[in-house]
Amino acid sequence: MSQFLQIHPDNPQERLIRTAADIVRRGGVIAYPTDSAYALGCHIGDKSALARIRALRQLDKHHNFTLMVRDLSELAVYAKVENSVFRTLKYLTPGAYTFVLPATREVPRRLMHAKRKTIGLRVPDNAVAQALLAELAEPLMSVTLIMPGDDEPLIDPYEIRDLIGNQLDLVIDGGYCGMEPTTVVAFEADGAHVIRQGKGDSSVFGA
Repeated sequence: MSQFLQIHPDNPQERLIRTAADIVRRGGVIAYPTDSAYALGCHIGDKSALARIRALRQLDKHHNFTLMVRDLSELAVYAKVENSVFRTLKYLTPGAYTFVLPATREVPRRLMHAKRKTIGLRVPDNAVAQALLAELAEPLMSVTLIMPGDDEPLIDPYEIRDLIGNQLDLVIDGGYCGMEPTTVVAFEADGAHVIRQGKGDSSVFGA
């Protein structure tokens, strides 16, 4: 059974955040809150933890994962960002958006889109997620916590613990964070394209 930490949604306790970060560093798979829904996360370089998430979500090898980053400076380490795009990202972050951008060499190939060599990145507007990312000082490999066959993500940490706690190393209770997915925006040579409309306002892209 996984550990279960109740972390304050507005003022995360440093001791508990350190515990959560240590679990990630040791190869753990965690469920944690974001600004759009609960997510599964693991260390960016851990193949075993990634395989566990794929098995839990029943995802094939073509499913695209997201790197959760703390700010734009960290995002720029993992994605190639032109000045015009950077200004747009600065306006929209932190927030409920996933940005699809060309990946840099810092991104493991298994996380990139096989053909386009792109990666999805997020800067979450959630205090618990931000505190965890700051403690880790590197991104979390993440995917929304939607169970196989379901259309909507799990939103109750107690339900998460009861349903899949034996397949996780940690469940963070960070309070209610909604269940609407992020808005996904791909930045390509001919401009920005809204791939999925979600919680984030897409009117800035003319959508």
